[in-house]
Amino acid sequence: MNNNSFSQKISIFHGMYTPEEATLVGYGAIIDKLDLQMPLPLTLSLISDKRKSYVSENWKVYSSRNAFEDTLYKHLVFSIKYEGINLLFFKKLFSKLEKTEVKEILKEEPTGQYTRKIWFLYEWLMNDILDIPDLIIKNYVPLIDEEMQYAISPGEKSSRHRIINNLPGTIDFCPLITKTEKLENFIANDYAAQKNNYLKDMHRSILQRASAFLLLKDSKASFTIENEVPKNNREVRWGKAIGQAGVNDLSKEELLRLQQIVIENDRFIKMGFRTEGGFVGEHDRVTGKPIPEHISAMHDDIEVLIKGIITTNKLLQNSTIDAVLAAANVAFGFVFVHPFEDGNGRIHRYLIHHTLAQKKFTQQGIIFPVSASILNKIDDYRKALESYSQPLLDFIEWEETEKNNVKVLNDTIDYYRYFDATLLAEFLYECVEDTVNNIIPTEVKYLIDYDLFKKYLDDNFEMPDKTVALLARFLEQNNGKLSKRAKVREFAKLSDDEVSEIENEYKNIFT
Repeated sequence: MNNNSFSQKISIFHGMYTPEEATLVGYGAIIDKLDLQMPLPLTLSLISDKRKSYVSENWKVYSSRNAFEDTLYKHLVFSIKYEGINLLFFKKLFSKLEKTEVKEILKEEPTGQYTRKIWFLYEWLMNDILDIPDLIIKNYVPLIDEEMQYAISPGEKSSRHRIINNLPGTIDFCPLITKTEKLENFIANDYAAQKNNYLKDMHRSILQRASAFLLLKDSKASFTIENEVPKNNREVRWGKAIGQAGVNDLSKEELLRLQQIVIENDRFIKMGFRTEGGFVGEHDRVTGKPIPEHISAMHDDIEVLIKGIITTNKLLQNSTIDAVLAAANVAFGFVFVHPFEDGNGRIHRYLIHHTLAQKKFTQQGIIFPVSASILNKIDDYRKALESYSQPLLDFIEWEETEKNNVKVLNDTIDYYRYFDATLLAEFLYECVEDTVNNIIPTEVKYLIDYDLFKKYLDDNFEMPDKTVALLARFLEQNNGKLSKRAKVREFAKLSDDEVSEIENEYKNIFT
């Protein structure tokens, strides 16, 4: 392989304008040169002819001082040093290179930290031990640089490579998240503590009622996201399941149990893991041809991937990694695999609850209604999902089946194991922030206000609870005013003056 032609000067790359004409380096340069079949990283690297460094959308521009020799090894060193670890990239690269070529790369700086990282990654990803003796040096280096990416601590030492494997996952499932200013600010805000401080002085009866309201609210929202209008008992049943999140350990059997709760009628649905292809999208109205927006993992890969998600979930539960980041990895990984014919979306959102509960993010006996926030941000939710699904479509070869389904023709399992979850984690944290700052306080305030309104009605009109609830609902639905219909039917016994007094009291309490 010719290792001396990776860099190229560009002003446009894969339809994206660069902030200036500069030299493409790092992962982007290698992916392009070797035609590695994978989506491009979210951010690409350039080296400017000028002595300036800055960040632009999709680009990191480095000063001319950072220029280096144009070889594969030097590009790999630059990538690891400045762009972090990209597991999908290394799996695709190692699958393309001959073993002898890998060994030649490792001869460049045999005990250097970047060589050791490449060596470890080869043997870990390829499950293949190279004919190289164990290192005999004292110092260990972490595989993941925690200045750039989130990792587990303390990690497992590999004495052969003198590497600390602090990857937040396993060989079968290991998404990575880049440290961004946005995520660091979210983590610093400690929303779990904010929520607990807000709720700790709340009267127990308010907490219990709020929990019931929020449970049902989250269940309804989860069905609404799927464009379903279920019967009330189905909403309640799923709400009870959400309320138990974190109680049972995650397992294949637990996932199958949850699907049975989600699916009310399995007459036309094959329960359990898929035994054929799957996709999310539409069918052509004339031909029935699939129009995928997301192609699910091959059914032959589901068992391995779900086992990987379960094992990684356990690893993350026992680590100090942030709860919301762990939830993003596990929950979005599940929905991308899409193991079931139906029920994937609701179980995906259940897994957010599950992970947050097991990581002790939720401790006040009150459900964390993240689905309600996702519904509020439904367009951003779709964009977050598409940030992974859309670029991936270019690398999945498929054909239509007789049932107007998709049959994947190439090996795709690594796309579902090793993806960049940064944008997904940022989105989930936005929902967490919204839930803590808006959704929970709004529900709690409503209950407190409702109790005040009920006391006023009890003291002045001696209304039964059922009538109070009906009156409050009518006023809420009609912007604080009682409709003409309600005045002459349900509340005909109230005088006009009494109605006006009630409307004014409602307005004073609820605004």
